[in-house]
Amino acid sequence: MSKKYTIQTSPFVVPTTDGKLIEEHFGRASDGNSEISIAHMVAPPGWSEPFQTPDFDEYTYIIRGKKQFIIDGETIILEAGQSIKIQKKTRIQYSNPFDQECEYLAICLPAFSIESVHREDS
Repeated sequence: MSKKYTIQTSPFVVPTTDGKLIEEHFGRASDGNSEISIAHMVAPPGWSEPFQTPDFDEYTYIIRGKKQFIIDGETIILEAGQSIKIQKKTRIQYSNPFDQECEYLAICLPAFSIESVHREDS
C-alpha cells in the first residue's frame, strides 16, 4: 500500500544571484508537481525583481518583515500576518525596499515556471 502523504524534508533551493532565498517545497523543481507550487522565501533588504504578468494565481503570506507589491500601478505594502491573492494575468512587481529582510510563503496555482511568469526586461 502506498503512502497517502508526502513529508518534504529537502526542498529544492533555487539558485539566485540577488541574495534571495527560495526553497520550493512542492512544485515543478522539487517534486514535478505542475498543479501547485509552495515556496518559503526570504528577500533581503533592497531586493526587487522586474515587473511580470504571470499565467498563475499567486498567494503570498508574510511571516516577518514587509513586502511591497506594485499591482497595475497601485503600491501595496504587506506586513507580518497579512496575505494577498493576485490573480493570473495581472501585471505586478515584487520588492523589499525596506531595511530588514522579509520572510514569506508563496503559493502558485498552477505551479510556478520560468516560462509562465513573463518577466519584463529590467
